[in-house]
Amino acid sequence: MESRNLGIAVLYGVITIFVFATISSFIFAFLLRFTSVSESSLQYIITTVSFISLFAGGFITGGKGKNKGWLIGAATGCIYSSIIFLFQYLGHDSLLNTEQIIYQVCYIITAMMGGILGVNMSGSRE
Repeated sequence: MESRNLGIAVLYGVITIFVFATISSFIFAFLLRFTSVSESSLQYIITTVSFISLFAGGFITGGKGKNKGWLIGAATGCIYSSIIFLFQYLGHDSLLNTEQIIYQVCYIITAMMGGILGVNMSGSRE
């Protein structure tokens, strides 16, 4: 029963990440389309928002899971990274380069930190 609850917690975290990423993508797309802002000027802001979304997903996962925050945060980050890898490989027929691998590892670590903090911030433990 416990593994089912952890799996559901990870699912909530991954969904949170993709919802947050979708909303921020729409915002950035509108900014790029209707203003004179260039994509290169938003590069660091987009990266920061990506890290925030992974942290929030890990935090939600940790709050729902209530224990093993580092493990379920890492699972959330790994599932996110796997989906991104599959999208890039199957959709664009390209592998990850070194810079992208570093980003993916940092995303996993960020989701782990969010999971740890989410477990510690959740009130009652069962």
